Amino acid sequence: MNRPFGRGEGAGPAKLRGVIEARDTGSPRPDAGGAAGGDFWPAESPGRKKPAPRLLIGGAVALVLVVAAVVAALTLTGGEDEGPDGPARPVPTAYTPDFDGEGFRAIASRDVDKRPVAPGEVFPAGVKTVRSGAFTFTLAGSEIATDCKAATWGARLQADLAKFGCTQVMRAAYVSPDRKYTGQFIAINLASEEGVEQVLRDLDPATGAGWVLPFNPKGAPAFGAGFSAAYAKTYGHYAVITTVQRTGGAQPGSLNEMIEASLAIENPADFVWGRLDLVAPGQGRRP
Repeated sequence: MNRPFGRGEGAGPAKLRGVIEARDTGSPRPDAGGAAGGDFWPAESPGRKKPAPRLLIGGAVALVLVVAAVVAALTLTGGEDEGPDGPARPVPTAYTPDFDGEGFRAIASRDVDKRPVAPGEVFPAGVKTVRSGAFTFTLAGSEIATDCKAATWGARLQADLAKFGCTQVMRAAYVSPDRKYTGQFIAINLASEEGVEQVLRDLDPATGAGWVLPFNPKGAPAFGAGFSAAYAKTYGHYAVITTVQRTGGAQPGSLNEMIEASLAIENPADFVWGRLDLVAPGQGRRP
């Protein structure tokens, strides 16, 4: 069942800029900037609620990377940073975090939700095929890493994952039947909601703090290089991120296309509602 996932209803460049809060403990803040026009930036993105106004700096900061910076990055790196001894290190072109964990305060601390997430809990049979609108995806592979450093790159991000008690990085790769779209589901098990908020700030590509390595199972189209859009959400002490792209990284017709695709990829996040219901019976019901 699809639920609002914190995307901005207005998907123009101002509303799709990532929110960087004043409580950031060290990640550099991105500079404000515009983005290219045309109908690529749609006027509306149905199904996504705006970030809470209290999270907007100056009442107007919302974030997508400046197009000029994106072009420069893609020109210099091809959309990824790949060393001779390591895997590709792509970051999303567009990133939209939602720091509003309202509704999940009961599991804001892992102290009340100590049991590790099991593979069959986050990736049950019901998420082998996921759908939203015109989009259908099939699970190509999944894993739960207990070595959070091995599943990520970036010294700053890895340091914060350790600082805030990361114990699991859950990743899954999805592919559309025609193989024209690919998606990544990511959930990070941290000790507290405070840690989730910091990790979401770190994931802003403008900080250069690092990102989660793409999970590329054998036989699935490689994910990462080129244009991709990521959406991150605070679910108590869990960070949930979905990243989607046209296979090969071609620029989509609009961000509405990416948002709709991400709604399907979001489905494994249902496990968080089960966790909430165990701690606060009756609250873990999908709206």
